Amino acid sequence: MKYLNRLLKAIPGGAHTYSRGYDQYPANAPQILSHGSGAYIYDPDGKEYLDYGMALRAVTLGYANSQINAAAIRQIELGNNLTKPSMIELEAAELLIDTINSVEMVKFTKNGSTATTAAVKLSRAFTGRTLVARCSEHPFFSYDDWFIGSTPLTRGIPAFELENTKLFHYNNIESLNALLEQHPEQIACVILEAATTEHPAEDFLHRVKELCHKHGAVFILDEMITGFRWHLQGAQEYYNIEADLCTFGKAMANGFSVAAIAGKKEIMQLGSIENSGQERLFLLSTTHGAEMCGMGAFVENIKFMKANDVIGHLWNYGQRLINGMNEISRSLGLEKSFIAGGVACSPYYMTLDQNGQNCLGLRTLFAQEMIKNNVLMPWIAISYAHGEKEFNHTMRALENSLKVYRKAFEEGYSNYLAGDTIKPVFRRYN
Repeated sequence: MKYLNRLLKAIPGGAHTYSRGYDQYPANAPQILSHGSGAYIYDPDGKEYLDYGMALRAVTLGYANSQINAAAIRQIELGNNLTKPSMIELEAAELLIDTINSVEMVKFTKNGSTATTAAVKLSRAFTGRTLVARCSEHPFFSYDDWFIGSTPLTRGIPAFELENTKLFHYNNIESLNALLEQHPEQIACVILEAATTEHPAEDFLHRVKELCHKHGAVFILDEMITGFRWHLQGAQEYYNIEADLCTFGKAMANGFSVAAIAGKKEIMQLGSIENSGQERLFLLSTTHGAEMCGMGAFVENIKFMKANDVIGHLWNYGQRLINGMNEISRSLGLEKSFIAGGVACSPYYMTLDQNGQNCLGLRTLFAQEMIKNNVLMPWIAISYAHGEKEFNHTMRALENSLKVYRKAFEEGYSNYLAGDTIKPVFRRYN
């Protein structure tokens, strides 16, 4: 426990993202990591794990990709952070505008939370309204009050903020319509992901956009996860929809810290300074928002993805993985308890108890057994570095793990689980 104790002593929660916390993993998970390479991660003792966490889905090419690293290092050697905008900053902005059809202007930042909060601020300024409508099924938008106040974690958030965010349901257009009619001319924006565990119903996203414009709200698509994974031009291209504002991060720069708020000029330009007499909106102003190493990594990442059909690989590998997981599950009589599914480029797995309910105990047990087989699979994030060798390793690990899982399903997981079960991130008490 030496690393965990040191982490908890030095860092609140022991990590800088709650989903990296020790309570999100079984007891036999590595406490700390030293490095990553390709599809693998390593602990300080040199033990190797095939990784399906991929830095919370931020790495799509593989850890320490030499081409991306070299591009970042070139920018570091040019100064990395200059007194005025850099050449690579302009190149990166124009590249995003050229790549994503709905994007006319862009502002870079370092993480997704600040990007989505900037989208909310822009929407409030553009509409003169306060309320936010966000999709209840989508797990995370920001660490800021407007989002966290709509979860069970309300400590430290002013009471008035708790009423400012309203919830609607994915693929349920009536729930959004009711919300907009219940709060006429009060909702500044509607924010959701284009997709998470399932595709949108055929016209759902288009009907969301229609309702937004009918009621004068800004239509925001959060593409932190779908961007540069569903399609090189984002889920907006995949689903043939254009957002008013959109946010990107995660897969933009293969692990380098790059995120963005982008969209239509009529909204984005509210953060500009050249329009004489216009009331100012203080948008994003970050010293490191356009750090040159990240901009260089982003530009090179797009070049690499275009040259190597990374997107096609993610979809193909993901579908094979879903099929293989379900085939092994069926062969062991677990088809009603262990289920893989979702959008092929971003699959999921479910662990259900005897009553068909989600079971964190079984999920922890499964993760524990996969770690025993040197596979870390807290969720499923696929990279270009996941190849045939990695697929075969995964299938062997799954078969070994699900044999134990079957016993735990029949006899009770507590008989096979070492340590505590993993816990929900959004819980009111530790």
